[in-house]
Parts: sequence; structure tokens; C-alpha cells
Amino acid sequence: MEINTRELILEILLETDREGRQCQTVIGNVLDKYQFLSKCDRAFITRISEGTIEYRIQLDYIIDCVSDIKVKKMKPVIREILRMSVYQMRYMDSVPDRAAVNEAVKLAQRKGFRNLKSFVNGVLRNISRRVDDIVWPDRSASPARYLSVRYSMPEMLVKQWCGEYGEETCEKILGSFLEHRPLTVRFSRTGHDTEQTIQKLEKQGVRVTKANYAKDAYILENYDYLASLDAFADGDIQVQDPSSMLVAQAAGISAGDFVLDLCAAPGGKSLHAADLLNGTGMVESRDISDYKVGLIQDNIERLGLQNIRTQVKDASRYYQEDEGCADIVLCDVPCSGYGVIGKKPDIKYKASHEKQESLLKLQREILKNAARYTKDGGVLIYSTCTIGKSENIDQVMWFTKHFPFQLESLDPYFDENLHLMTTKEGYLQLLPGCFDCDGFFLARLKKQESL
Repeated sequence: MEINTRELILEILLETDREGRQCQTVIGNVLDKYQFLSKCDRAFITRISEGTIEYRIQLDYIIDCVSDIKVKKMKPVIREILRMSVYQMRYMDSVPDRAAVNEAVKLAQRKGFRNLKSFVNGVLRNISRRVDDIVWPDRSASPARYLSVRYSMPEMLVKQWCGEYGEETCEKILGSFLEHRPLTVRFSRTGHDTEQTIQKLEKQGVRVTKANYAKDAYILENYDYLASLDAFADGDIQVQDPSSMLVAQAAGISAGDFVLDLCAAPGGKSLHAADLLNGTGMVESRDISDYKVGLIQDNIERLGLQNIRTQVKDASRYYQEDEGCADIVLCDVPCSGYGVIGKKPDIKYKASHEKQESLLKLQREILKNAARYTKDGGVLIYSTCTIGKSENIDQVMWFTKHFPFQLESLDPYFDENLHLMTTKEGYLQLLPGCFDCDGFFLARLKKQESL
């Protein structure tokens, strides 16, 4: 069966925009449906789909510079055809401009827009001729506007991060989001051998290298389909960023501990905690819905761990029966997710001040409950995959002011390359571009003993 890859890309872009679904989910569903496509075609679909979404703000700016009809006024199909074509022309040397233009015109006709063929052709040919003459926003007059277009990031977020970290660090963060990010996995320990896992992966042609920061973190490259790897099917590996692996490390887990993970799906931190318990103790892994808990259960069964169980419970609700039950509470709260924009680029287009305010309230409700579930002398790890201070250190300061918890140094649990002034104080903010991992925050909080 002959499949037009550009038509599949167009459908991915339209569905992502129309349904508001995560682009990675939509792309994954398409690749699962068309598994018979060649590795080259699959890579082509992924590259253009992700790239067009990543660079949407910049692409729209370029189109608006040459088109009499502005992007926002265009029909959705034509808008996405232009975006994906400009991305190919600007960022894919393997696609000649002429080919990108011709394929765009054919695609417009195929989708029923014969009357707009000349419009598509004219806009794209104009861009091809004038792309080097595009006048970008004046950085000295408006740094936020310049950085927004240059790195395709909403101005709201650019202004927030410039204000919190300075323009230079903000630009490092923005640049990092647009860099290629290889897959990072955690090697399982319980019942598994690291050298055998490496050999298994290399036998299937996978390139394996050690990742920074976390003890069991490795980078995988040169593979086509993760689920086809024997090491994945056998539970030797779990997809997880090194930053996320630091949570279980920071908890200082000991044999026999009871670990409660309140917002666990898809289960990476829970599984890591169970692995560190080495067959002892118990991890209770919770999330708000059957669907989310099902994702955790799937991973538990694949990894073959026995000292972990799941429950459907809402972390924002208090459960009396859980009062003082846990030696360690993992509190990875729902957050804006801006630290993983490099992997989930569509997140940035959903940013709003209202959403952030709503999240702050939810995070505090979950923290209140987490405090009550932690035993006297127990440890609570607060974490997010975002980079704004309001969801991170500001929340921790609020928490220690209202609850009997104190920050404890993270240095005993981390390698020396992560020993910073803040880790001595008990928290760590990882910023993309400054660290070789996702943007992430975590704090280690110990509950004071009752008098």
C-alpha cells in the first residue's frame, strides 16, 4: 500500500492542533498504525511533525512576513501545509526548496483546496527567494520579542525566565529545548545484570553510553522501535530521564521502607524506589484514574517487581487511614511541565498565568496531605518537571513555614558533580542548557519528631 508521508504529517499536525492532544501521543499512534513503513519514512514523519510544532512561532513569523493573509486568518489545512513546508525549507538540507514547494501544492490539491494552489505556491516561492532577507525583531528594542521568535517560545515564558534567571541563562534554556535529545533509560538492578543488559542491547545494534548524574542512567541510540528491543521486553530497562532518577536517590531508601508515591503515573519513580529496596519493603504507587494506574501496572508487570502495588487515589484528597503511614513520601506534583518542553514542545503553547495559579493551589493541597502521611522522622521528596520559582522553591518555603519539616542536604545522595550551594541547603533546580538533562526541581524534607 502506497502511503503519502506528507499527508500523514499533515494529519498529525491538524489533530494535535484541533484536539489539543500531546504531539508525541499523536505521532506514536500514527507510527504504531503504520509499522510497515521504513525506518527512513518513520524518521521523516517524526522529524517534520516535531520540528513544525517546535518552531511554530518562528515559522508563523516568516510566513506573515511574506503573505498578505496572516497565519491566524488561514484555513487550518493551508496553515499547516505552509508551516510544515517552511520547516523543511529552513531546517532540512535533504529536502530541496523546489521539492518542498511542489509537494505542498500537490497536498493542498489532494485535500480539496485546488483554488488555493497558486496561493500556496506563491507564498512558499516568495519565502524561498527572500528567506535570507527576513527582518527579525530588534533584540535591543525588545529582547523578549526577539528571543520568542528566535527560539519559538511564547513571550510570556521568555519574560518570566528572563526575570528569574537573567537573559543569558534564559537563552541557554531556550536553545537547549531545540536540541536533539537522545533516549535515556534506567537499568534495572533487582534480578538484572548491567553488563548482560548492555550486551543484549548491543547485540541488536543499539549504541549504549553512560548518562550523567544518576547511577543507573544510560543513553540509547541507533534503534528503531523501543518495544522491539529484547532488553525492554525483558524488563531490563525503564524509560526515565536522569533528573527523574534523582528523586529515589535523594530519598535515601533503606531496606524494609514503606514508600508512598502520590502522583506516580507512568511509574518511573515508584519502580526505581522498588528496585532500590532490592526485594524488601513495599512501594504503594498511586494516581487519580484507572487509566493512569493501568500504565503503572503495565510497567510493574514488565519489570517483574514484587514489592510494589498500585491504588487509584486522588492525591488532592486526604485519606485518614494513611495518617503517618510512610517512611518516605514521593510528592511529584502536577505542574506546568516547562522543564520537558524539549521532549513535549506543544506544552509551551498551552501556557497561561491562570493555569499556573491553578496549579499552585493544587500543589499545596497535595503537599498538605503528603505532610500528614509522612511518619515522624520520615522523609518527603517534593519534585516537579518545571523551572519556574513559584512552583518550586517558593512552594518549599511556604511548606516549611506551615508544616514541621526541615530541608536536609542532598549532597550525601548525589555525585560530586551535582554538589552545589543549594544542594547543601536541601534542594536542586536543574535548568536545561545548564545541565545535561530535563528541567527539574527536587527538595528533600525531613519531618521533625513529635515532642
